[in-house]
Amino acid sequence: MKLIYSDNKTEYEFLDEMKKRAGEINLSTNEVVLKIINEVKEKGDEAIRSYGLRFDGAAPERFEVTREEMEQAYHSVDESLKKALRHAKENITAYHEEQLKQGYEIKKENGIILGQIVRGLARVGIYVPGGTAAYPSTVLMNAIPAKIAGVQEIVMITPPTIEKQENADPICKANPDILAAAYLAGVDRVFLAGGAQAVAALTYGTESFPVVDKIVGPGNIFVATAKKLLFGQVDIDMIAGPSEILVLADEEANPKYIAADLMSQAEHDPMASAVLLTTSEEVAQETLKEIKIQKEKLSRKNIIEQSLDGLGAMIICKNIDEMITLANTIAPEHLELMVKEPMNYLPMIKNAGSIFCGEYAPEPLGDYLSGTNHVLPTSGTARFSSPLGVDSFIKKMSYTLYTREALAEDQEDIITI
Repeated sequence: MKLIYSDNKTEYEFLDEMKKRAGEINLSTNEVVLKIINEVKEKGDEAIRSYGLRFDGAAPERFEVTREEMEQAYHSVDESLKKALRHAKENITAYHEEQLKQGYEIKKENGIILGQIVRGLARVGIYVPGGTAAYPSTVLMNAIPAKIAGVQEIVMITPPTIEKQENADPICKANPDILAAAYLAGVDRVFLAGGAQAVAALTYGTESFPVVDKIVGPGNIFVATAKKLLFGQVDIDMIAGPSEILVLADEEANPKYIAADLMSQAEHDPMASAVLLTTSEEVAQETLKEIKIQKEKLSRKNIIEQSLDGLGAMIICKNIDEMITLANTIAPEHLELMVKEPMNYLPMIKNAGSIFCGEYAPEPLGDYLSGTNHVLPTSGTARFSSPLGVDSFIKKMSYTLYTREALAEDQEDIITI
């Protein structure tokens, strides 16, 4: 990891490099994704099957998973996982129920009525990655707020797991842990398809896939690009980039905990960013030692090394105020306050996706169990956007009622304006 001493210049040069990563537009990816979108629009299921064969080496005979298969997956997964998922569901539900908004109505003189109606969207698609790591927690984080918002139908798309066979075609299967989470969270329909082609399928509809009003959930660069290009035809949650964590640590922070938490995000992706801001050079040096020790035991060691080497840094700051100024400039996805009395600094944080206060609130707590949502704005977009929540799945309508007398009273102002 880069070791930077703040001088009001060097640290900002590093931040500029981080911003460039976020702002890069890959024209070749755009071109590929546009081709996929157009082909799905024209050829439907045939195109999805063709791209499945091309990218995954196999495509399912039947895209939709039955309700019986979902229920069977739930009952067959490990009991400890079921218990953990139920615990997570309880916490996520309790947290998000507080976000539910009601409409309102204002009654004025002369019989005037103004109001707002809040409605859940009719049908929402949630994208759940397969890839190098499957996250049943992502199912809960997307589906539970949608249910609370009153979404009528939740449709999940997820890439199939490919099981190779000797002297036979490979078999496409759903990840059982993801199916179990879908059953528990109340997902209505599940389809085995991933990538840009799956996003296009839910945007335009095919013989098998329904059209949805909104698509949410994280995915790779092809999924993110498809969502970006299709926004307007369908609503989306956000354009999610690689994961990131920023840790603010004072001289009393525990280097073992800091190292573990930095790597908890670095292991996601070689393009993930893990940054430490600290007022103590000793804490930074001890954290570096801990990273070297701890990463040797981790299965995703190579990814961690690539991430920390490319986009990892430790910045030695003069004081906590400087750390907070930098944190608000970075606007990180995950922000950890490993400082004395962390709640005292909470009012000073202006830009962050999710904030973890104290050394016993590690970032994975929010990713999996505490109840806050782990679908968060990345790449500095926490300056203007929010975590996924109940508001992500609602729409609002306004209404007006005027009497004849009230309209006559206001007519001159209406005409004048």
